[in-house]
Amino acid sequence: MADTEFSQQALELLDRAVEAMGGQRRDGQHEMVRRVVDAIESGDHLLVQAGTGTGKSLAYLIPLIVNALTSDKPAVVATATLALQAQIVGRDVPRLLAALEPVLPRAIDVALVKGRSNYVCKQKLGGGFPSEDTGEGALFTLGEDSSVTHLPGATTGPTSALGREVVRLREWAQDTETGDRDELIPGVTDKAWRQVSVTSMECLGAQKCPLATECFSELARARGAEADIVVTNHAMLAISAFEGIAVLPDYDVVVVDEAHELQDRVTGAVTGQLSVQMVQAAASSTRKHTAVSVDAIHASAAALDLAFAGTAEGLLPNGLNQTQSQAIEQVRDAVRAALSDSKPEGNAAVDGGRSIARARLNLIFDLCERMLVAAEAREVVWASRPGSFTPGKGYQKADDGEPAVINIAPLSVAMKLREGLFADRTVVLTSATLAIGESFQATAGGLGLLGPNAPAWTGADVGSPFDYPKQGMLYVAAHLQKPGFGMSSEQLDELAALITAAGGGTLALFSSRRAAEDAAEKLRKKLSVKILCQGDSSMAGLIKEFADEPDTCLFGTMSLWQGVDVQGASCRLVVIDRIPFPRPDDPLVTARARAVAQSGGDGFIAISATHAAVRLAQGVGRLIRSSADRGVVAVLDSRLANASYGGFLRAALPPFWATKDRAVALAALKRLSGK
Repeated sequence: MADTEFSQQALELLDRAVEAMGGQRRDGQHEMVRRVVDAIESGDHLLVQAGTGTGKSLAYLIPLIVNALTSDKPAVVATATLALQAQIVGRDVPRLLAALEPVLPRAIDVALVKGRSNYVCKQKLGGGFPSEDTGEGALFTLGEDSSVTHLPGATTGPTSALGREVVRLREWAQDTETGDRDELIPGVTDKAWRQVSVTSMECLGAQKCPLATECFSELARARGAEADIVVTNHAMLAISAFEGIAVLPDYDVVVVDEAHELQDRVTGAVTGQLSVQMVQAAASSTRKHTAVSVDAIHASAAALDLAFAGTAEGLLPNGLNQTQSQAIEQVRDAVRAALSDSKPEGNAAVDGGRSIARARLNLIFDLCERMLVAAEAREVVWASRPGSFTPGKGYQKADDGEPAVINIAPLSVAMKLREGLFADRTVVLTSATLAIGESFQATAGGLGLLGPNAPAWTGADVGSPFDYPKQGMLYVAAHLQKPGFGMSSEQLDELAALITAAGGGTLALFSSRRAAEDAAEKLRKKLSVKILCQGDSSMAGLIKEFADEPDTCLFGTMSLWQGVDVQGASCRLVVIDRIPFPRPDDPLVTARARAVAQSGGDGFIAISATHAAVRLAQGVGRLIRSSADRGVVAVLDSRLANASYGGFLRAALPPFWATKDRAVALAALKRLSGK
């Protein structure tokens, strides 16, 4: 690949930035810069796997900076997690721009754009939206506790925790320049935040809101339109690409970081839910804020409840039956009539309550329309009855008598991505886990980059600076029985032996919250090392304590499988309780696997095993975070060694030195502990 003027300029800036920031030259980082530049110049899309330690943020930010000097459109960087978004905007970009400032011909402007509900709404703050809460929530709309103001000698003001939070929010909102929730330290509960924010559904819109020119969300989007680089998240990218809503400025290049999450995040963004409770809430809101009769809406809610009563949870393999379709048609027709009757008069003043009511009706109407044509649109419909999570007891299933929630999602988002994201711009997708073995086919297929008329793309693995065979060991406990429900006593004994040999310093990753809590509770009684468990404190606090205390252990679930960056001896052992397959009763997984099988493919490998391989690689990747790290990954699921698909899963993992010998793993951990 010959270096062009663009790539030469980018590589020179990279070398300068690395030197200024005290880093080291990495071949993989240089290779990634070349690949990103080539994608921008050619217009072909790029899937680039960059292992931990490559420094991929700099490797894509620098080409975007060079491109910004001549392009009349901004570039977009989209992340899956708020943590990476904050890292890019708060750490990576400021350090990089400070290092390059002496040699850049002009300043580079980088803007952060989030979803509307992340910002304070000034209209709601000023009372422009009547509270939809009843009871306690309604008392604190203005941050006042009305229960004490009438008492003789009582001090006015809030006495509850919620009331105090809202008062602090209102005071902060007077001074903040961005209105961004993440800038409020310490933070507040979701319940308090809802008192001063609106969802995109509730928003009056820039054309109607009297405070649109002062709106924090609109100002953030305006800054994005003038910026060189816009940092956002996958959900905003999906809304912009698929729904035609101008939440992002027009852009010509997008880098999707944490791209292994894109398919699931997009699916989540376009998944809809309809319930009896939603319909009843819309009726109540409509009655409260308009003069429209809601009898027909209540009647349709009752019909919906009756139509799905007794429907088993899970996939509706044949779609809606006649009774269910008729009930959804009844709901659709009732809310359509209410929408028609509740239209504001031409010169009527803006009414926040009416806007909320109509937004709820519109959402239900759109969901009904979508569900009635699900089969033709290749969408999947399923019923669920959400349970609840109780600390110490885990997930509790809902009673069968509870009203069903009807869910709908695309069978595949591949074509949506092809048409909405890849059609009119250059897309660079990057992650430490995009390929399985040397193949990008599974990822490319899920993103719409395979098949007839697919856009041109290339795949590249720029490697990692780490010497995995020398730095890490992969131990698979092949002698254990295949995992069943929960964690077996044999697995627990194995975990105890491994932690004892390591002397602590263990990150234990579990497939469920209940498994993590049970293991922590039992091993705290059995072992002398300190064991932290997800839920004991904030995630940031737990990770900091784990990093600061080399002999402490941290137990947790999927939120710890990725994004945790703890270097050094504090994380010398990573334990994974089982292969992270999706739930076997997941309706969308079931439907997608059946569709693959009907096309002649292997549904298990294409859907469940591919999902597990990427998640497993993310979990294993928590071990080696720097060139000085040493450690052991222990997988307590014998299927990784013994099942026919084990080789497929192992191909996605870093090339650690592998063993099934328990004594070898324990001896290595004892040496690492130095005790």
